[in-house]
Amino acid sequence: MKRNFAKQFLFIAIFSFLAFASQGQYLWNNDSAFRAGVPNSGRVWGYIFGDYFHKSHADSLNRGGNNQYTNVKKDQDEFQFRRIYIGYDYNIAKNFSAEFLFAAEDDFTTGDLLQNNKFTPYIKFANLRWKNFLFKGNDLIFGLQPTPAFPYMTENLFTYSRPIERTITDIRRTPSFDFGLGLQGRFNTADKNVTYGYNLLVANGTSAKPQALNGTLYKWFYGDVFVGFLKNHLILDAYADYQRQNWVAGPHSHSYRQMLKGSIVWVDKKFRVGVEGYTNKLAQAEQATRGAIVDTLDGTATGLSLYGHYNLIGNKLSVFARYDFYNPNTKYDNTTYSKYKSLYTVSTTYDPSNKERFLSAGIDYSPVNNVHIMPNIWYNRYMGQQSGLTGAAAHDYDLVYRVTFYFTFGKLFSNPTYSYYPYVH
Repeated sequence: MKRNFAKQFLFIAIFSFLAFASQGQYLWNNDSAFRAGVPNSGRVWGYIFGDYFHKSHADSLNRGGNNQYTNVKKDQDEFQFRRIYIGYDYNIAKNFSAEFLFAAEDDFTTGDLLQNNKFTPYIKFANLRWKNFLFKGNDLIFGLQPTPAFPYMTENLFTYSRPIERTITDIRRTPSFDFGLGLQGRFNTADKNVTYGYNLLVANGTSAKPQALNGTLYKWFYGDVFVGFLKNHLILDAYADYQRQNWVAGPHSHSYRQMLKGSIVWVDKKFRVGVEGYTNKLAQAEQATRGAIVDTLDGTATGLSLYGHYNLIGNKLSVFARYDFYNPNTKYDNTTYSKYKSLYTVSTTYDPSNKERFLSAGIDYSPVNNVHIMPNIWYNRYMGQQSGLTGAAAHDYDLVYRVTFYFTFGKLFSNPTYSYYPYVH
C-alpha cells in the first residue's frame, strides 16, 4: 500500500499527542488500574518482530502467492521488520473503553510503504467497547476490531504462530481485523472449572480499507464459540463465517465463501500442543477449462495445522514446531480439466492448482521477560495438481533460515501472553 506524507504526519501528530497526554496523571495509571476499569486510566502498549533471514532454496515457479518468501530469490538475505505495533487503550468510564492501534506490517513487496518505499503505519484498531451491555459478561464493540477468526484464539494459544508465521487461515487471508459491530461474552461455572463464551461480528469484510460505495455491498459474518475445561487446560473452539462473493441473476452467478473451523488445544506450564483444521466452501468461485469450454465450478479448500512447544528451562528456553497440510481444492479434476482459475475477491487467495506442506521449527531464548531471540527454519513445499507434471513443476519448495527477534512492551507479557478470552489481554 502506498501512503503519502500527510498520513505519515498524521501518525506522528496523534502519537505525539498520546505521549504528551500520558504525562498527565489522569491519563497514565498502572496496568492494574486499567484492568480494573478505573475511569481516565490508559496505557501505551506494543510489540515488534523482525528477522535476519537467508533464503536457501527458491521454488522455481514462485508459487504460494500469500507466503512470506514467494518471489524472494535464492541466496537473498536481509534484516527486516515484519510487524511493528504501537497502541493505546483507554478507559472512558467504568463500562466504556477504547482501543487504538497503529500497525506497520509485511515489509516485502506489497507491505505498508510510502511512495519512496519507506515503512509507514496505518490504523488497524479503533473501537469503542460497551462492557456488560444488556447483561453481565456481554460486551458490544463498534469499530475496527479483531475478528473472531483466530486473533483471540489460536494466534494466542499457538504461542509462536504470529512472530514465526501466520496461522493457517491467516495465510489464506481470512481477515484478522475488520470494521463492524460485535458481541463478545465470557462466563464461568460457579467452581470456575469451566469457562465458555462467544464472539460474534458483522463487518464490511474489507479490513482497514473503506468499503466501495459504488458497487454491490456484501457483509462478512463471523461467529466463534469456545469452552475451556479443567481450569482452562483443555480448550475447544468452533468458528464459522460467511460472505457472498457475487450475487446476480443467471446460472453460476451465486457465489460465496463459507468457512467452518475447529481447534483443540492443551495448555500446561511445561508444554502446549494443539490442532486446528478448517474447510472452506468456495461456491461457484472457480473456472476450469475443458477444450474450448470454460465451466464455473464449486471448490472446497481444507487445511490442518499441528502445533507444539515445550519449555526446557522455565520461560528462558523453549523449543517449538508446527506442521501444516493445505489443499486448495479437494474437488480438483485434472482428467476433465486442463486449467483452473480462481474468481472474485477472497477466493483468489486459494490458488487451486497447488497443494502445500508447511514446516516451521526453532528455539526460543528469552534473556529477560518480553525479549525473545528465536533461531528457526521456514519450509514450504508445493505439489502441482495438474496432470503430467514432472520435475520442479510437480514438486518444489521454499526454504529459509532465520533468526527472529521479538520484543513487547506494555500490555503484552513474556512468552507472549496467553489469553484466549475475548477482550482479556
